[in-house]
Amino acid sequence: MPKIGMEAERRRTLIAATVDAIHEKGFSDVTVAQIAKRAGVSSGLALHYFGSKDQLLAATMRHLLKDLGDGIRERLANAGNPRERISAIIEGNFAPGQFREAVIAAWLAFYVQSRTTQNNKRLLQIYSGRLASNLTYNLRHFMPREDARQVAEGTASMIDGVWIRQALRDGPSDAASAVGMVEAYVETQIKYHHDMSALRKVARMNALQ
Repeated sequence: MPKIGMEAERRRTLIAATVDAIHEKGFSDVTVAQIAKRAGVSSGLALHYFGSKDQLLAATMRHLLKDLGDGIRERLANAGNPRERISAIIEGNFAPGQFREAVIAAWLAFYVQSRTTQNNKRLLQIYSGRLASNLTYNLRHFMPREDARQVAEGTASMIDGVWIRQALRDGPSDAASAVGMVEAYVETQIKYHHDMSALRKVARMNALQ
């Protein structure tokens, strides 16, 4: 009789093995058999739990997305104002558990598969939409709504771009540098819209004189 919780533990082990196998071999070349061997289970059991390699990747991405969301929510709970919440979102996207070579490789596979696999595309759209929405909500404290949407899209694009650049570089990931680049962009945008708002106020005051 299987131990209670054994299936959940095997699923977690297979997901961890998937991340490592994609990093080592790439998604196209890795097989379910190789993933199962790395996880210490049979190929039949892996297919029993997940059905196919595509479904295993989708489960892996759901797991990574949950970890990402949990980490961001934890940081947001400790943020005291909108600017700190923006930083919490940025830092959460480069958390140690996420921004490491093996996970970066898995995310790139996820992006590629989303072009042809509807389930993966839906997961990516949920992630992208939530990221843009959370950033927009907090950026609205510093600029008009439409500008906040545009800056949020720019910030999200920078986060994704830094991930891709990290995948192409040699050497360990540098989360501090990544966070710094995105923060610099956000700070520049906030300052620009603050200055523009001040100029508009001066112009209105001059017009009334």
